[in-house]
Amino acid sequence: MAAHSHRSFVRRAQRVRTKLRVVGDGKPRLSVTRSTKHISVQVIDDGKGVTVAAASSMEKDFKGGKKSEDASIVGKLIAERAKKAGVTDVVFDRGGFLFHGRVKALADAAREGGLKF
Repeated sequence: MAAHSHRSFVRRAQRVRTKLRVVGDGKPRLSVTRSTKHISVQVIDDGKGVTVAAASSMEKDFKGGKKSEDASIVGKLIAERAKKAGVTDVVFDRGGFLFHGRVKALADAAREGGLKF
């Protein structure tokens, strides 16, 4: 059963990414990765193939709390770092994850931090 759910996840992630290429219009991609304990996010310029900014709950000086609170902190961090790198408009790549819970908390915090998507 685990293999089937992984396959579904990968297909969902590819479907999301394909739609982003059409809608994205050359904007950097805000890509979210989530595990059972941590969450990380990158702003990726697919045209150049480089990561512009990144933030994670696994960073050294990160003080963890509840997982949804951690996601909000990471969202604010990525907004701050992306703006410092000169990026304000992004497309949100939720990967194969549902836009709910920690992923939504991260997105809301990134919007509050000044990113537009």
